[in-house]
Amino acid sequence: MSTLTAQMASDGGPWRLYVVVYGESEWPTVRFESGPVPTGADRREALAALGYEVAPGAKWAWIEDSKQPDDDSTPVVLIAAVDVREQEGGAA
Repeated sequence: MSTLTAQMASDGGPWRLYVVVYGESEWPTVRFESGPVPTGADRREALAALGYEVAPGAKWAWIEDSKQPDDDSTPVVLIAAVDVREQEGGAA
């Protein structure tokens, strides 16, 4: 079974979790209200609602970026990524 990448990002506003599906113009997406980082359980539930699950052995990896590249005085954008696959027995 092939894997895709799910990413979650926020620039201080609502969190957005999406699955990168190459060749598609719109990616499966879930938005979370503004607030603390969604928990692992929140992310797992959101992925399941989209028809995906974290791939076996995959771990969320976090990076920090700036709204304007090469300018660390601009607001921070947090981005997380993990390998996912379609849910067993389900269609995404």
